[in-house]
Amino acid sequence: MPTQPDADLSDAAEPLAGESIAVVGAGFGGLSAACYLADAGADVTAFERNEHPGGYAGRIERDGFRIDTGPSWYLMPEVFDRFFEFFGRSTDDYYDLIELDPLYEVIWKDGDRASMPADRAGQKALFESYEPGAGDVLDDYLADAAEAYDLGMDRFVYPSRSRLRDMIDADVLRSGRALPKLREMDDYVGDYFDHEKLRQIAEYKLVFLGGSPYNTPAIYTLMSHVDMNLGVYHPVGGIASVVDAMADLARELGVSIRTSEPVTAIEPSIAASVPKFTVETEGRAERGDAAATPSSARFDRVVANAAPPHVERDLLPAGTVDRESYWESRTYAPSAYLAYLGVEGEVDLDHHTLVFPTDWRPHFDAIFDEPEWPEDPAYYVHVPSKTDPEAAPDGHEAVFLLVPLAAGLDDDSETRERFRERVFDDLAEHAGVDFRDRIVFEETACVSDFRKRFNAPRGTALALSHTLGQTGPLRPAHRAPGVDGLYYVGAYTNPGIGVPMCLLSGEHVAEAVVEDATGGGVLPSVVPTSTLW
Repeated sequence: MPTQPDADLSDAAEPLAGESIAVVGAGFGGLSAACYLADAGADVTAFERNEHPGGYAGRIERDGFRIDTGPSWYLMPEVFDRFFEFFGRSTDDYYDLIELDPLYEVIWKDGDRASMPADRAGQKALFESYEPGAGDVLDDYLADAAEAYDLGMDRFVYPSRSRLRDMIDADVLRSGRALPKLREMDDYVGDYFDHEKLRQIAEYKLVFLGGSPYNTPAIYTLMSHVDMNLGVYHPVGGIASVVDAMADLARELGVSIRTSEPVTAIEPSIAASVPKFTVETEGRAERGDAAATPSSARFDRVVANAAPPHVERDLLPAGTVDRESYWESRTYAPSAYLAYLGVEGEVDLDHHTLVFPTDWRPHFDAIFDEPEWPEDPAYYVHVPSKTDPEAAPDGHEAVFLLVPLAAGLDDDSETRERFRERVFDDLAEHAGVDFRDRIVFEETACVSDFRKRFNAPRGTALALSHTLGQTGPLRPAHRAPGVDGLYYVGAYTNPGIGVPMCLLSGEHVAEAVVEDATGGGVLPSVVPTSTLW
């Protein structure tokens, strides 16, 4: 049974009764925080700049198509179960899940294809077909991945460990056997499998964490446990249905969610004995009005689900926090070229399809080492209508295509169009799928869109990468430096990138708020650079 939140949140009392809290951004982290804070007794208002909650996890609903614009993999179901169970609910109360089998298909550009079965016997047979003995080795590898998962989740992820005292713990001290997993992921996986394709299967999940096999620690072998042991699921209606569920739960708990209302400023008052903030917004345009009317409101505390560099640079008064050099020195997760497509007729691809060059190192180099548009890209294609009839009208398919790119690339319209043709040519040549003459609608997103829509540094599509120096307590802390009563939640903070991690981040930030409100939060974060620079 997954570890439940700490007693200060699950206690019957309402430790935040009388507190008014603004949540800036209603992505997964913001919605999670809002639920926990409201359950603890706070009066919570969540501001979302877009028409729907969800942040990066948006949706396109057009001409009978419904396509997720961000996350599309439902992994780690126990984290979602744990979240809803804390509030006396079940995921079944809000949405239905379909377990995928196969989990996904891999297409290599040498003509080879492999579907990953959901059952262990099928997985072993697949690995054995590439390398003699690899089937039995897979058992060992997945047992190691399961240990990494249990160790990471029970000792470092479920508990909030962002301060010095959080790390002085017997569980942490007993975790020394994890030290070998701090080496490079590709090197570690190479101890198990020689065949390059098996290593790619074991390592591709690192893209979900915004990293590469060459800059991410091997503790993230746990991601192999996440898909091959725990399974891959699809929520009917897409990931947007999970956003809807969390928003519904938040409202049931008393949260006010104000959509289409961007926050323009967060003004702390240093004069008050208790932290007070003025949150200014563009306001909400009433039906028929040409423009919104700016508004402001006072809150005791603010939880920001926006990118911390944006909060510090653009929302707080000038000079409140000076961490420009810190943010400039961070390793950002990739951006992406995304295409959202409505296609007439059938698309001969699985629900999840990964297309890889046999040597994918040059693509990772083009993301992290020498930023440029990849010549031979690795990419992902999602066809939710293969599983979920709600995703497309009869006789059509919904298609989502994602190519990881270096953050910060220039993506003018001509460059994007050339790259679109390169990827579609590649898909036709290597996957045998060319639907360009059957597209009935198309929308795209790329680096500049993430920068504009989400104020994402360098246009990252995720947040900070999970390099060794940006993992665990080395990520930015939940408490904003130098501004009492301001907190960060979401992928930039602990535990990190991914929908399940953002759910847990909401829990952790609520714990921090309760500690501070009740006088328990007194020690700094583990690493000064995460809070002071």
